[in-house]
Amino acid sequence: MKVLIVVDMQNDFIDGSLGTAEALSIVDTVVRRIESSRGELILFTKDTHQTDYLDTLEGKKLPVVHCIENTEGWQINASIENAWQKNNDTIRMSELPQNTFIKPIFGSVDLVDFLKSRVCKISEIEILGLCTDICVISNAIMIKNTIPDIKISVNAECCAGVTPQSHKEALNIMKMCHIDEI
Repeated sequence: MKVLIVVDMQNDFIDGSLGTAEALSIVDTVVRRIESSRGELILFTKDTHQTDYLDTLEGKKLPVVHCIENTEGWQINASIENAWQKNNDTIRMSELPQNTFIKPIFGSVDLVDFLKSRVCKISEIEILGLCTDICVISNAIMIKNTIPDIKISVNAECCAGVTPQSHKEALNIMKMCHIDEI
């Protein structure tokens, strides 16, 4: 089975407190990628913080309130969510609400553990989302280090970084770590 991982396509990263024109520009491409999925397991990650975010170490380094649990900014973009809901040709995991992993930091340990427990069923993994240079690269490298013999690729046209330059740099680093770019 092929796994498609959609990283942090949340409102705050698209058009909210940390939104960028680059992030907004990939939404339709991500929607089309999800709509075209057939027989794949689509998994989502959600950057998740609490109201004390500014008191955390991350909040001190990035003092911009974002992705506070149960807020509008925390939600997956509606177009992306709707594309997944309407595509009945993808695999749903009954034990995983909305096929989503909540994560308090850049990479999701729970996502990696989930994939590792199903490694014998996985043929390849494709990753897309936001931000290429923070959460996408973190998850990709965590997965590669844990499951080194599975083909992992990053869908560059369905990713955006904090800046166009850091997006390119992250793609190059992932290539160096044997993560393919598509």
